[in-house]
Amino acid sequence: MMMNNNKTNRAMPTTKACFFCVNRYSEIDYKDMSVIRRFLSSYAKIMPPRRSGLCSKHQKKLASSVKVARVMALVPFARR
Repeated sequence: MMMNNNKTNRAMPTTKACFFCVNRYSEIDYKDMSVIRRFLSSYAKIMPPRRSGLCSKHQKKLASSVKVARVMALVPFARR
């Protein structure tokens, strides 16, 4: 009889450090495209915090700066 032990096969979740907290960014600028594109998916959507590793404070600031960059036509609304 084989025993099914699922606990040994699971990967341990790792906590990601917030990019902006680690690098001590004082403010997220909508004109800094190299930083903003890092947190966009291939379809130009904002990545969720569980995938990007951002804290809630910086996730909210990033979302608002991406939205401003979209209005200013620096980031597309959607890719085709």
